[in-house]
Order: sequence, then structure tokens, then C-alpha cells
Amino acid sequence: MFSLKSKPFSGGVHPKGYKELTQQQSISRSFEPDRVYLGMQQRNGSMLHCLVKEGDQVFKGQLIARGSNEMTVPLHSPVNGTVVEIKPFLSSHPSGIKSQTLVISNNGDSNWGEDFPPCDYLKLSHEEIVQRTLDAGVVGLGGAGFPSGIKLRLARKAHVHTLLINGGECEPYLTCDDRLMREQAAEIIAGINIMLRAVGATKAMIAIEDNKPEAIAAMKAASEEFNALSIHVVPSLYPMGSERHLIKAVMGVAIPPGQLSTAQGILVHNVATAKAIYQAVRFKRPLVERVITVSGDAVESPTNITVPIGSLVSQVIAECGGLKVEAKRLIAGGPMMGQVLPSPFVPIDKSIGGLLALSEDKINQRESQDCIRCGNCVKVCPMGLMPFQMAAYSNHDDWDGAREFGLDSCLLCGACSYICPSSIPLVQYFQHAKSNINAQRSMVQKSNLARQLTEARQQRLAKEAAAKEAAKQAKAAKRKRPARARKSQGDSE
Repeated sequence: MFSLKSKPFSGGVHPKGYKELTQQQSISRSFEPDRVYLGMQQRNGSMLHCLVKEGDQVFKGQLIARGSNEMTVPLHSPVNGTVVEIKPFLSSHPSGIKSQTLVISNNGDSNWGEDFPPCDYLKLSHEEIVQRTLDAGVVGLGGAGFPSGIKLRLARKAHVHTLLINGGECEPYLTCDDRLMREQAAEIIAGINIMLRAVGATKAMIAIEDNKPEAIAAMKAASEEFNALSIHVVPSLYPMGSERHLIKAVMGVAIPPGQLSTAQGILVHNVATAKAIYQAVRFKRPLVERVITVSGDAVESPTNITVPIGSLVSQVIAECGGLKVEAKRLIAGGPMMGQVLPSPFVPIDKSIGGLLALSEDKINQRESQDCIRCGNCVKVCPMGLMPFQMAAYSNHDDWDGAREFGLDSCLLCGACSYICPSSIPLVQYFQHAKSNINAQRSMVQKSNLARQLTEARQQRLAKEAAAKEAAKQAKAAKRKRPARARKSQGDSE
């Protein structure tokens, strides 16, 4: 194990952590919601096909919905109970959009409906490991939500040599990964070993921020006999959890904008994902629950808690003692990159690792002022961009201008907004700009597809017309031959 004392990358900020609210709270495992709400539309917009109907009895771990391909991860019941409704219901999307939702009433039995004896994963092939991960519906639990099995498969094809495990957890308030490393280090280490076998990598590294000494000690103790694994302590600097910045901090490798880390032979996964993969591969247990941090000054008893997927935000907050003051803002994730929730009556999905309830004092919402060109946003930008210039172009709907100043490389990390003395909502401008650019790109793709389909149709119609004309001429020629033959016969008589 070694420590990185110098600043590992340019930019970054040191926001107040508030981790003391939950850092010493053990993970609670007693929460059992009376109902769970499982949306059939995933974060990437893909739809699931429901395999059960109202009135069906389901068991914990049962496959209840699946997609049309492996990019749409399957969904399993997180509880034992009865399907009571299938109806449109609020999603966790900031817009408050509704999606078709499966509502299951929990009968209170927390046992797995079907469990498998532990297998010797050392005897499984890499593709068997990948398939078990896909079948279990495991996604990246660091927030991206990308199918973990697909990520492992692509990494093997890219001949990845190093597996980097993200234990940074640099967002304020969040401590669920910290507690997971302290309490379930052995399962995380076993999951890392499984991923190494699946990918074919030769070594693994775990990066942990220096404000987590107990987690560092626990992971070091659990990995003593694992020679292929090393533990790296990195400074607590936001956004250390960003994939490219973590790689730069630990390995000194700069990933060029637009390039995947696998092109450099490096695969990054989260510690919680490693634990989920261990459960999926060794026991065939699907991802039906996750540990999240419930915190914020409005929460009566902030803690880390194991939450069944589909639990309502309101249910989770009630389990933590409810609210002691009015929550002016509910955030899924951390305060820097998290999403504002439209309502407390939305379900927790696989991508949500934190739930914050903040009072008006903590929001500290000041009126935005004009940019004073102080350059603070430039100093803290971890991508070396000029946020004030990007914001100026974005504010005038000049998307090309914003892209010239690096909008496509922006992480939306919020460091610029955090440091801005004028309280300019820079990240909101960038999100707006990116949404419009993506919409334009989608329109161009649709237009190109429509043109291709039109051209293909015209070519097909032309071929069909040519074939009909050829058939017509062949038929006419066939009629002329008997006529000439009869004429020739008459002349001979």
C-alpha cells in the first residue's frame, strides 16, 4: 500500500463533507417496506417486458421482467408477496414522468424464495461468470447503471490488464461505500477476484480516499493473501470518484477525452458492484437490494441502510425517523452530481446510492449575479475547461460555441458551480446545452435513417418495376414465338 500526497490532477474542490452524520453508523438491514414499486422503463429509456400479472404470487429473487437484449438488464422481485397492481406511477426522473410500474405487496418473509448452494467460482469459465452477472441484473452501483456483465465482456475483448476498484466516494454526505468496505470487505475482495477471472486481467488496484482509515484497514486485512491486489490511498479531493481522474491519481495515466479507459487496458468498477457480482456468481442471487446513505440536516436519524429496489423514498425516510424539519430539497445521490427528486413518492432504483433531505439553510439558495470574470471556475475545473465561456454560449443557445470551449468533455461535476462567487448555476446551463445537443443529434440520426429507408424503398421499387418489365417482355417474346412458328408452317404448306 502506498499514499499519494501531492495533488494528483489539476482542478478539483474540497467541499464540506458532512460524512460524520453517518460515517460511524453501521449498515441497517432491518428495513422491510410494505410495498415495492418497480418501473418497467430503465434509466437509458429501454423498456422491460413484464412476466407476471396482477394477483400472481412472487418470491424474492424471481425474474419478473426482462428486456429485448442484454443491454436491458432483467428485473427480479426484491420481496416475497403478491402483485397487486400494474399501473403508471412516478419515476425518479427529475421531470416527474410516469412509467408503467409493477406494485408488489410484501408478505414480510425476508428469505430468498429460491437459493443455490455456493459454487466454486474458480471452476467457472469467463463467459459463465459474465452470464451469471447478466442474469442477475447487476449494474454499476457507482451511479452509471451500465450492465456490469457487458462491461466485463467488452473489457476482455479489449485485453484489459488492470482492474481498478473505486472506493473513493468523494461526494459529500455519502458513506455507504465506506461502511460496505468496513463491514463486508471479504465479499468485495472475492468479487474483485471473480472480475479478474472474467476479464483476464493480471492485477487489481483499490483506490480509497484518505478520510476513510477504517475502510483502508479492513480492505488491507481482507486482501493480505491476494498477491494480485494492491491498495492505494488517494487524497480526498472532489471529483476523485470520476473514472478518468481516479486513473490519473493512481496510475498516472491520462485518458484522452472521448476515449474509453479500456483502450488503455484499464477497467474501473465500484466496490459495491464487486460485492454484487460476488453474490450473483457464487450464489446466483440477483441484484434486488443495495446499501444507500440516507442523510441531510432534515433527517431525524441519518444512517446507511439496505434498501430493497422499488422502495419509496418516503418509506426509507420514515424508517430513518422521518423529518425533523421541512425538507426543501430531496436529492438522489450526492449534492454535487445528484438529481433533485420531484416527489418523496418515487421509488429507489439500482442507480441511487444516496438520499439527501436538505433544509432551506443547507440549500443556501442565493440569487444569481452577473459573472465577474474571477476565473475561479477555470481554476477548479478538473477537465481544464473554461466554464464561464461555456456558460455564456449556452445561455444564448449557441451550442456550437459551447462545444468549441469543451462542452462535450464536461463531467457535470459541479465544481464550478460550487466555487462561483456569483452563484451562477453553471451546471444547469451545461445540462441544458447537452440535452439540446443530444436532441439535435437524435433528430439528425432519425432524419438520416428516414432518408436511408426512403432510398432503400425507392431502390426496391425500382428493382420490382424492372423485374416486372423484364417479365412482361419475356411473356411478350414467348407469345411471338408460337405466332412465327404457325406462320412458318403455313408458308411451307
